[in-house]
Amino acid sequence: MSGFFGVATKEDCIFDLFFGTDYHSHLGTRRAGMAAYDEQDGFNRAIHNIENTPFRTKFEKEVLRMHGHLGIGCISDYEPQPLLVRSHHGTFAIMTIGKINNIDEIVDRLLSWTPTHFLEMSGGDINATELVATIINQKSNLIDGIQYAQEIIDGSMSIVIMTKTGIYAARDKMGRTPIALGKKDEGYCLAFESFSFLNLGYTPYRELGPGEIVIMTPEEVRTLVAPGKDMKICPFLWVYYGYPSSSYEGISVETMRYECGAALARRDIEAGNVHPDTVAGVPDSGIAHAVGYANESKIPYSRPFIKYTPTWARSFMPTMQSKRNQIAKMKLIPVKELIENKSLLLIDDSIVRGTQLRETTEFLYNSGAREVHIRPACPPLLYGCKYLNFSRSTSEMDLITRRVIKELEGDNKYPNLEVYADPNSQQYNDMVEAIRKHMNFTTLHFHRLDDMIEAIGLDRSKLCTYCWDGKE
Repeated sequence: MSGFFGVATKEDCIFDLFFGTDYHSHLGTRRAGMAAYDEQDGFNRAIHNIENTPFRTKFEKEVLRMHGHLGIGCISDYEPQPLLVRSHHGTFAIMTIGKINNIDEIVDRLLSWTPTHFLEMSGGDINATELVATIINQKSNLIDGIQYAQEIIDGSMSIVIMTKTGIYAARDKMGRTPIALGKKDEGYCLAFESFSFLNLGYTPYRELGPGEIVIMTPEEVRTLVAPGKDMKICPFLWVYYGYPSSSYEGISVETMRYECGAALARRDIEAGNVHPDTVAGVPDSGIAHAVGYANESKIPYSRPFIKYTPTWARSFMPTMQSKRNQIAKMKLIPVKELIENKSLLLIDDSIVRGTQLRETTEFLYNSGAREVHIRPACPPLLYGCKYLNFSRSTSEMDLITRRVIKELEGDNKYPNLEVYADPNSQQYNDMVEAIRKHMNFTTLHFHRLDDMIEAIGLDRSKLCTYCWDGKE
């Protein structure tokens, strides 16, 4: 995943750009960058590796040397950005959020049309933002180029481009990721996370609609392409990705998570077969769900383990999955007095591979827990996401659900996944029970898709549910 921030003000914008970008650090772990435009100095850009050092530490010198009234910044899990590009459109800086599934097809098409080249990143991948810039440059103007890029990309793509005259912002054509606007007397800003500009003196202005393209200057935000009618925003923004103080489509992340936990509690109360001593959330994204569960069920909330954050910020996460799992485990410090001989109900945002939650459960048993009941805050993940870089998995068989289904189905290479998405089917119950046994949970009940959608509060037609039910 990635996060971005942009600002256009009548005064120097670097202070706002620095802190606004930093507020997106929870969305990326690998690279970060800032670019600014000053009428005297022109374009200036800096990109740093943030795998082992927080954004602020790496970029504090840039606050002193960079100047400009236009600026954009990005935190990324993958490619370095923003990029500075010189083309027939002039010089511009560009950053993107999204996923391109047909990179090879697009690259082959571009190489066959015109003599061009692409710089490979470490690992041999092409920088997706560089590819988007190349696509845009095939058209005679930026707006046509942006729309062309969004048209031919299989996946999703939100784009921000800074020129000498202003900042163009284009939300993904299906609105899978957000772009929020803020306003103050001196100018405007744009952000992935709506909370990121509140402490900088901006007030919420509005959100871009699906496919909408605007140009932002210190004087105004003007729509160049009207928003489309259809939207498929990602529910994981509320369940997991989003920072608690953010909101998307006017719906608060924190309050949605409370309602999510409350819905899980109502299902347990209705069944009447689970009576834990305390409720806890896996830090950090499971905490609000657990608070909602505790409030609804009247079961005490506790923190039986604490996430050590002073020197273990989220940005300190290696790219190797095995090392990520090890560090995730090392961050959690037990409070033995709250665990020993207790029946615990634990809520996490999701179960993907299952590795970390299984290790957390073992860690609780080893610390003296009597029972560990697990309640994921979303339904079982049956499909790899086609639209966002939610996971580093390269195969759907990395998902614990698919591995379990393969065990249940035996030689059947093409199981009917639709029945496994139905919480009322026997196949669904068999899958959940197999996961429970694999991971040594006392009980396991996933959040139902209908309950999760109700907790968000948007019509189902406006939400992408592909990773749970395969429906786009």
